[in-house]
Amino acid sequence: MAYRITKAIGAMALAALAGLSAAAPAVAEDAGKTPFISTQNTRTIKGEQYIPGIWVDPDGCEHWVMDDGVEGYMSPHVSRKGIPVCRRANTCGVMNTDQFFATDSYRISKHGQARIAEFFRSASAVGYVIAGHTDSRASDEYNIKLSYNRALAVARVARSVGANITDVRGYGERMPVATNKTAQGMAKNRRVEILCFR
Repeated sequence: MAYRITKAIGAMALAALAGLSAAAPAVAEDAGKTPFISTQNTRTIKGEQYIPGIWVDPDGCEHWVMDDGVEGYMSPHVSRKGIPVCRRANTCGVMNTDQFFATDSYRISKHGQARIAEFFRSASAVGYVIAGHTDSRASDEYNIKLSYNRALAVARVARSVGANITDVRGYGERMPVATNKTAQGMAKNRRVEILCFR
């Protein structure tokens, strides 16, 4: 019985070797062709080369795109931390959240609602993205949720005065503009940014 199993394995090994030697001429024929440049961002499918480009959406965020004219592929361009790569040239408002929210809250005071409404009435953009941020206290997961809820609260006020809000985002502590080692730096990081499309 052991002899039959060994003989069967040997036969399979010979068949595999025969398959490899039969495939060798095909590899040799392809070796004469000009190969495509192989980089991390280049994709080759059935002899066609796809080179990705960068497309920037209306709110300034980048996306990898590949298109051969018939089919296409698009994926958000994100940093190693998973944060979308966005160009911040169109920031038209930065609001310190301490002016509008109590600590650890996303409810806007009446005075804060009036100030936010006035900002959106006077701004002349056709659309807005609201992005919330926090300092580094608390966990990353908690800060993401808090920053999103604060941005959502600002968006509700903006929509109540007719502003076109195209997106609401919460980045938590991931995009600081100052150090989180001082009280003044943390206060600057607790903010809501408003991106404008004109």
